[in-house]
Amino acid sequence: MPKIKTHRGAAKRFGLTGTGKVKRSRAFASHILTKKTRKRKRNLRRAATLNKRDETGIKRLIPYL
Repeated sequence: MPKIKTHRGAAKRFGLTGTGKVKRSRAFASHILTKKTRKRKRNLRRAATLNKRDETGIKRLIPYL
């Protein structure tokens, strides 16, 4: 059985936690930051976990991470 290629775009955007959940970065943190509150911008820096429904498809794209 041949190896599966990792989807490089997905590998740059997602990672795995120690328990096997998929980590993702939050949206809306790149520009137009002046109108967002300090608290909101701070919370956007924290990583979030992926929804359980989307997790299976992403795990298929990043099999060796």
